[in-house]
Amino acid sequence: MKVLLTGSTGYIGRRLKQRLLQNKDIQLRLYVRNKKTLSSNLPANIEVFEGDTFNKDKLEKALKDVDVAYYLVHSLSRSDYKNLDKQSAQNFVETAQKCGVKKIIYLGGLGVKNEQTSEHLLSRIETGEILSSNKNIQTLWFRAGVIIGSGSTSFEIIRNLTEKLPIMTTPKWVNTKAQPIAVDDVLNYLEEALVLKEKQSLVIDIGSEQLTYKEMMLQTAKALGLKRMLIPLPFLSITLSSYWLNLFTPVQFKIAKALIEGLKSEVIIQNNHANEYFPNIKTISYLEAVKKAVKEIETNQVISRWSDTDYSGKVWDKDHDKEIADAIFLDRKELSFNNLSKEQVFKSFTSIGGEDGWFAYDSLWEIRGFIDKLLGGVGLHRGRKNQYKLSVGESLDFWKVVEIKENEKLLLYAQMKVPGTAWLEFKIVENRLIQSAYFYPKGVLGRLYWYSLIPLHYLVFNNMINSIIKKAEKF
Repeated sequence: MKVLLTGSTGYIGRRLKQRLLQNKDIQLRLYVRNKKTLSSNLPANIEVFEGDTFNKDKLEKALKDVDVAYYLVHSLSRSDYKNLDKQSAQNFVETAQKCGVKKIIYLGGLGVKNEQTSEHLLSRIETGEILSSNKNIQTLWFRAGVIIGSGSTSFEIIRNLTEKLPIMTTPKWVNTKAQPIAVDDVLNYLEEALVLKEKQSLVIDIGSEQLTYKEMMLQTAKALGLKRMLIPLPFLSITLSSYWLNLFTPVQFKIAKALIEGLKSEVIIQNNHANEYFPNIKTISYLEAVKKAVKEIETNQVISRWSDTDYSGKVWDKDHDKEIADAIFLDRKELSFNNLSKEQVFKSFTSIGGEDGWFAYDSLWEIRGFIDKLLGGVGLHRGRKNQYKLSVGESLDFWKVVEIKENEKLLLYAQMKVPGTAWLEFKIVENRLIQSAYFYPKGVLGRLYWYSLIPLHYLVFNNMINSIIKKAEKF
């Protein structure tokens, strides 16, 4: 069986890919926007196609001779995501029919269409309807609500609020009912769907017990060994609630707002198809799912995170992009490391950020992260998936890893709110570490921004390169 997996670098897709790689009965093919985001140690028999669902020619090459296709893509990080998702789904189902695909497996959101349905959930429903519209292809449309797992958006929001706020004033949506589900249970359904003998298209609602969001936060507190008090306030609006999430969780404002809007209506199971067609899958409780997620975080076993699914990040080619080079601002520091190896220095600068901080002046970085949150940015608290390993596409606090070369180079793209475009580069040349901060300003404001920060940059960047070399001695 030949299987195409889209979204293989996303939160669910990355975990599903690991499972499918262990299945000897399938020939796996990946369709990704950027091949660099994939691990370099993929099995040799895995086919990788680069492109997106808006390029029909590339999509057709990826779907050729495929039996089953997983559709795990969406455009939430883009402003016009609703129309983009419609076009993406239409392109996919039309090309799938042309290529003779027999089955499409799609993961959407729980919920029904009514006047309270959020735009985000409505988009997920419309995507499912489009994928299910072709009678020549079987579509298995799974619908899940709150997915609980290490690194999931829902879990990170609930965990951060619970850990940081002993007493929470909450809007009335905390009494909305939902049916959360552990990420491993979602993967069980998606994997079993490959061999489902039923031939008709199905909508399959999946979840565990019914809980309010208040009950979820209190159970999370129990799993963390904390005592928390929630005080619902009826006057907190969607916008105020979104800013609240933006400030106290790693989620940026536009994503928080889309999620909060979805909390106006219940997301509970509407059919019994999960039990009927997948009787062998028994979902675990919410409390069990939380405990498992916490354990993965504590043991550094997080496979994927919600924040690693946004690949916006430009790699600046200094040798060829002369237009940028002529206008760039640069802060460069160099330091020799005669008694250290390249491996030691590389390990040191690739361990930056996250729980280890930025070597010094962490308070300044925290202030910058807080300001970014106030402006609706990603902030500093996305952290990193693994403290000592990085790969292209991962988020690192308010940076994105856009290039990494073993024992040679790390290039980070700034995702904080700045009046321009910024990169931070660490590069090893012979026995020297070269640390470069690049800034491409936007208008007068961008230039004023750079010049106003020169004194702080002098303190922070001088200390950073010295601290990297000092820390390298420990490796």
